[in-house]
Amino acid sequence: MAGTLKVKIQEDIVLDNQDYGSKRVLEISSIDEIYKRIVTCPASQTTTVVVFNSNVYGANGAVDVEDSKYIRITNLDSSNAVEIGLTGAATNYQVTLAAGQSHILGSADDLLLAEEDTSPSFGTMTDLGKVSCKPNGSAVNIEVFIASA
Repeated sequence: MAGTLKVKIQEDIVLDNQDYGSKRVLEISSIDEIYKRIVTCPASQTTTVVVFNSNVYGANGAVDVEDSKYIRITNLDSSNAVEIGLTGAATNYQVTLAAGQSHILGSADDLLLAEEDTSPSFGTMTDLGKVSCKPNGSAVNIEVFIASA
């Protein structure tokens, strides 16, 4: 039976008695699969944490790229950063997640386009193929949460 995923993002801050907080809610309906995993990323090693494919039987442990609707990767460490690599068919990009930070994405289908210049072409996006991690220092745990329809 499908359900609705409700994602809440909230910032709370008051400066000089002025509230600058914000709260946003995203609802994604027809979710009937959840992929949730905590992975230890060993120090100085690149670790693949999730693989996407056009069908779940196309690769060991694959998440269906077309069915994924929400992806969150969170650094669970309290003091160490981790680099996250997002790889498509022929390109990739990386982000650094400081301790406690998350990287949130929508569907893995037609998600990314990496370029080597400073002028975005806003060209044809490609599917996300895998997510990898590499700690900047000590081993860290990351959490991967994916909701699919």
